[in-house]
Amino acid sequence: MNLARAIHFDESDLNVFHSPARTGEWCISGGFEFSNWGEADLAGKARQAFANGWLGLETFGRVTFVAVTQIEPAEMERLATNLAEHFVRLYGAPSVEAALDVARAELAHMSELCDDHAPNTLLTVARSLTESGVHEAFRVITPQEAELEAFAVHGSLDE
Repeated sequence: MNLARAIHFDESDLNVFHSPARTGEWCISGGFEFSNWGEADLAGKARQAFANGWLGLETFGRVTFVAVTQIEPAEMERLATNLAEHFVRLYGAPSVEAALDVARAELAHMSELCDDHAPNTLLTVARSLTESGVHEAFRVITPQEAELEAFAVHGSLDE
């Protein structure tokens, strides 16, 4: 079973999101957060979170890139409980027990997305508002595409 962890290549997420996710925390799409948003809600850092932010499951902050990795079933259940508690605190779900099935469904959706990809595959999300609600599209960056040269600084020690 796979899920995705937040990954940062630089500090840009610290500047573009109100609350950035922590490197290494488990993430899901989190598009439910925007289910009742309209164009008027899409401004500044909120627009950035809507447009391309994954939701961290510890800080409930946002991150631009996630990397696919293996997760153990016990950890997945802990995340479901944490997400259900978030639904109670932030969205007014009547109880953790009542929110648990929805939390598990959110995690299952992300796990299914990740299970199609090799470990260390990077994923991005792009959202748009449509007449029928929030549309999400996912981009996959395979480890072969994300070559070291894309992120390494080249130089010489002889200079």
